[in-house]
Parts: sequence; structure tokens; C-alpha cells
Amino acid sequence: MDDKIQKFYRNKKILLTGHTGFKGTWLTRILLKLGAVVTGYSLNSPTKVNLFDISNVEHHPNMTSISGDIRDIGHLKQVFKNFKPEIVIHLAAQPIVRDSYQFPLTTYSTNIMGTVNLLECIRTTSGVCSVLNVTTDKVYKNNEKEDEGYKESDPLDGFDPYSNSKSCSELVTHSYKDSFFSDGEVRISTARAGNVIGGGDFANDRIIPDAIRAMKNAYDEGKQEGIIFVRNPYSIRPYQHVLEPLFVYLMIAMKQYEDKRYAGYYNVGPDDCDCVSTGKLVELFCNKWNQQPINAGSFPYASWMNKGENNSPHEARYLKLDCSKLKTVFKWKPIWNIEKAVEETVKFSKIWMINGIIESEMDREIEEYIMTIPKLKLCRNFL
Repeated sequence: MDDKIQKFYRNKKILLTGHTGFKGTWLTRILLKLGAVVTGYSLNSPTKVNLFDISNVEHHPNMTSISGDIRDIGHLKQVFKNFKPEIVIHLAAQPIVRDSYQFPLTTYSTNIMGTVNLLECIRTTSGVCSVLNVTTDKVYKNNEKEDEGYKESDPLDGFDPYSNSKSCSELVTHSYKDSFFSDGEVRISTARAGNVIGGGDFANDRIIPDAIRAMKNAYDEGKQEGIIFVRNPYSIRPYQHVLEPLFVYLMIAMKQYEDKRYAGYYNVGPDDCDCVSTGKLVELFCNKWNQQPINAGSFPYASWMNKGENNSPHEARYLKLDCSKLKTVFKWKPIWNIEKAVEETVKFSKIWMINGIIESEMDREIEEYIMTIPKLKLCRNFL
């Protein structure tokens, strides 16, 4: 593991909200490997099978897991008072677009007031130096433009309740930053990340988890083929492996801790070639699944079918990010392309299906990713 990043995060006190989620669990695992002291604050995972439970991170000696609602400011203030974090990374959210149509009040209260509560705790607690609010690429007013990606300077006006609530979370962060942290002593950034894929995502209404569920059901039932139903194969999104944005988050939190000039608002996404349709993503998943042998277990053949829904809730058809600011400021570029991302997701999923050791698989992927970073000259500033 690289000396500089490990030296920085070793013994740093990190408060991570949403630590029981998919991205939160991966980030927790990375931070613990870096030697950080982590307090996680989150509701229990919303899915029966979830990465937090199967990865066993809760039992690490440097980990304190607190069950709490980000909307409960009294409880959250007590956590800040007791733990006194140096770095805060905010992931807690209601993150599913289709759920936001069914539960708009929960979505808005969690994603907006949760952000207000967090920033209020930071405002009234000494010792916090670096803060990162993780939002989404869906914060922008989407005009379905295909010629160029959205830039950080474009208008924020998400359409659906989830996207709109995250736009509001951005604006709340901007207001608090200007109103209460203008001296720069507390460095605050937001990261607008594209769609992530990777092993251990069991969320509803996400295409890769849907694909994995289809294969798991076929596997459990002893079928020779698993069919993945795709409700909108023509939607185009920027897809990246979960480790890509997580290491960007760590980079931003570290660099702004060291120098307040790095605090800002950043798009976090893949290269243009990895902005693909849902149909192409599922086709790639099927190809990797059918090519990828695992020592134990016999897996069904993967195929997919267009299963469009009539009168389904609105979701943007085309979404692309311009990440030139992140690349320029931090001399950063993506490391794992979409083929590698899908390949690693398939490996993880097959190991999970045969009851393999999830901690070992997570560590293998993290170590492989980190070992790749020094080979890229554009990442030297990070390392």
C-alpha cells in the first residue's frame, strides 16, 4: 500500500455517514486498511443481504458502528461531541430514484435535512478540518444533451425527488460554506459522482444488482440459464467501478485538509468511452459472466431480455459528466475502465454465491487497485 496515503490516514479520526451502504462499506474497508479510526453513523442496511454484514468490517478494532438516523440532530450532535472527528465524509442518503417517487417525503427529509443537520453539527463542533458531501451526477438540470457532459458550473435542478433533493443538498452545502465557513478553516467540498458498479451492491432497481439477483436465483434453482430483464436498455449513464470514486473522495479529503485551496465542487466520473447504454452494460456483464470461470461451483449461462415498462416513472435517458476540473486540479484520471469494472464485479459475485470469503476478495481488489495507481504519471500528485 502506498506510503503517503497510508501515512496521512493512519490514526486520522474519520466520521463516515451511510457506512452500512454499498459505497459506505467499501470506503470503511479502505479506511481501516489505511489505519484510520472510523466511526460510522447510519441506519441499518435496507436490504436483507448486504455488504456490511457479509464483509465483517463492524468487528475491526478501529471501527465503531453507530445506528442512527441522519435526521436526528440530537443524536448526531452527541456523536460529534463524543468522537470529535477530524474528517467527515457524508454518504447517508435515500439513493434510489424510483423509491423517491414512492417515498418523496422520506427522500427530501433525509437528503436535505440530513445535510443541514450534519453541517450544523460541524458548525458547532471544534476540530473538524475536512468535509466531503457526496451527492450525484443527477444534480444537474438535465436537457438530455449528448454532445458534451455537464460541468460544475451548469444549473442544479434535478427532475425526480431523489435528484432534486440532492440538488438541494448541494445548495445547502454552498450556503453553509459561504455563511459559516468562509474563512476556510473548515474545508468543504462536494463530489458529484456517476453511477457505480461493483461486488456487494444488493440495492433494488439498479441494473447490476438486478443482474446478479437473476443469476443467483437461477443458480439456487439449478437452472442452466439465468435471464436478466432490462426495463430501459437505451438509457445512457457514466459507469465506473466503486473503487474509482472512493479513492477520489479520499484524495479530495486529504488534499483539502493539507491545503484549503483544493476545497470545491467536483464531478467524479469515468472517461467518455465508459458512458454507455444500459443494454451495452448488461451485454458486457453477460459476456464476462459466461467467460469467467471460478474454481468451485457451476454457474448458469447469462442472457438478457428487453422488458420495457409502460408508464414507468421518469428517468433521464442521457447523462454524461465533464470531469475535466477534477483531472486538471488533481492531475487525476480513471484507472479501471468499464470492462475491468464489470469483470471485477462478476468475480466478486461468483465468490459470494459459493460462500467464499468476502473480506479477502475486497482486500484483493483494493490492493490491486492501489498497486495500479503509481503506474499512471497523472496520479503522482495524489501519491
